[in-house]
Amino acid sequence: MSADEAAGGPSGRLVDELVAANRILGHEGVLDAYGHVSVRHPEHPEWFLLSRARSPEYVEAADIMTFDLDGAVVGDGGPVPYIERFIHAAVYGERPDVGAVCHNHALAILPFSIAREATLHRTINAARLFGDGVPVWDIADEFGTSTDLLVRSIDQGRALARRLGAGPVALMRGHGSVVAGEDLVSVVRACLDMERGARAQVDLLALGPPVRPTDAELAAPPDPSPGGPGRDREWERLCRRAGVAS
Repeated sequence: MSADEAAGGPSGRLVDELVAANRILGHEGVLDAYGHVSVRHPEHPEWFLLSRARSPEYVEAADIMTFDLDGAVVGDGGPVPYIERFIHAAVYGERPDVGAVCHNHALAILPFSIAREATLHRTINAARLFGDGVPVWDIADEFGTSTDLLVRSIDQGRALARRLGAGPVALMRGHGSVVAGEDLVSVVRACLDMERGARAQVDLLALGPPVRPTDAELAAPPDPSPGGPGRDREWERLCRRAGVAS
């Protein structure tokens, strides 16, 4: 099934936004050649849209495919999909509130996925999404120590989704992270905040114990409303940096 057939009507714009999200996260260094970002289908919540297996910086509208909540292609086959599409399928299946998902291998968060004592937590304003600590999912807990750490089945994806729980981010031991949000703009923003927060925390470790922000300081959003002008301003900037239409 083509992107136009699957997305149809009002979601044609959504395909363009998904392309932009891929390009932005690739340009900003959050996604490497093997990371991916998806969005739930607006008219069929049991489906989601995800590119074929391609480097995110080069994704185009024609690359977008449609999948169901088992990670199977909707329609007539098509190009080779990402192996780890099961991450997206499982999160959408477990979390009706989630409208977009990103799986990435951002370098800044990888040490926290294997450190025994250091946990990603709230430090700077951008790290509010870390809360009191980001959970780490270890594939070996349920699937043994002989995997390649990739999520290759829906059962593995569901185990990861359970570890994510109701939060916005979970780390994957020695592999990367999964980030979930209500829409693509939210997920792109969360991925960039995750990267900034992790880098800041690493820098803080070399300086000694930090001044911890209060719950009240971190609870307030940086913009008066989630869909306010600050959100649009940042999205425009990111689109222009990545060379895509906002």
